[in-house]
Amino acid sequence: MSSKWPENLGEAMIIKEKLLMGPGPSNCPPTVLKAAANPLLGHLHPDFCVIMDDVKAGIKHLFQTENELTIALCASGHAAMEATLVNVLEAGEKVVIARNGIWGDRAADIASRAGILVAMMNGNPGKSFSTEDIEEFLAKEKPKAFFITHGESSTGVLQNLKGIGSICRKYNCLFLVDSVAACGGVELKMDEWGIDVLYSGSQKVLSAPPGTAPISFSAQAREAIKNRKTAVQSYYLDVEILGRYWNVDNQPRFYHHTGAVTNIIALREALSFISSKTLEQSWKRHKNCQKKLHEGLKELGLELFVENEDDRLPCVTTIKVPGGVEWAKVTGLMMQNDTIEMAGGLGPTAGKCWRIGLMGYNCTEANVEKVLWSLKKALESVGYLSQIETF
Repeated sequence: MSSKWPENLGEAMIIKEKLLMGPGPSNCPPTVLKAAANPLLGHLHPDFCVIMDDVKAGIKHLFQTENELTIALCASGHAAMEATLVNVLEAGEKVVIARNGIWGDRAADIASRAGILVAMMNGNPGKSFSTEDIEEFLAKEKPKAFFITHGESSTGVLQNLKGIGSICRKYNCLFLVDSVAACGGVELKMDEWGIDVLYSGSQKVLSAPPGTAPISFSAQAREAIKNRKTAVQSYYLDVEILGRYWNVDNQPRFYHHTGAVTNIIALREALSFISSKTLEQSWKRHKNCQKKLHEGLKELGLELFVENEDDRLPCVTTIKVPGGVEWAKVTGLMMQNDTIEMAGGLGPTAGKCWRIGLMGYNCTEANVEKVLWSLKKALESVGYLSQIETF
């Protein structure tokens, strides 16, 4: 082992700006980056506590909830998924997980590691689940909780959540929702739709740096936590203790961990940025940009992976890679020539699709035009458009 530091650490970092039009992270508004450059504060400093309170209030409006236990984890959306499952469920209890992409697989993996019994409701990767199928499965399995992904970013599917909450109530099970890739870009009403646990991620539609995860627990979910026979297996993700750090229920602040001060400050600014418009305006903008993108892709002779228009997630569009085209060569050319990121597929779409993200700050008609222009050039370079009339 060398006694010297690696030489490259002495070199200045050079990070070129890129247009991140993949499924996340998205680019941050300049105001968010500027906010992240603020001086550090102590994680229990009164000034930081005010910022934490602002974040709680912003998440409540974003989620459309009055839940008192509404906070931001100092971790990614994966941690929020784990916090959701290991707080309301104990080893030996059953959860039904709706799987039509990679996030159902991840949820099942997390639950199984915690000793939670998983009943997998398998669906089609290109389609959403019907309320009829969900009710039939819950009636058969009788689980303590039902988990579903609102915006399946690996396949580009949007799940309609309306009506599922009442079905879960009918079968006395908690309704758990992953909205990492959808929240802020599509209609979402936690309380009205009977969602018991809802979480998202900072780096998607919120356009904040990765590393914080908004999450909220209903009164029913908190009752389930209160009635546990065993302690939550993860101290770091025990949301009742975390709630004390976030001054939930007006409890005195409690040192739980050193909060990610800079990331929380950036999240507060991101919530401020999105609050300049109504949620309805944000939902409409994402839908309009999705329409423009899909029209442009059609002109390029490309086919969408999700067939049913109502099942298409505005925030992430999946495009079938045409036969004979190397998907990675196209994305590589877009990055090399135009510094524009378009991602390949993930999970069920790996090697089969491209994924274009329209999220938050990046969701503009100008950016749609840029990514279509770059994609067109890349397809021409690989010879795909030689026989196709394009715009």
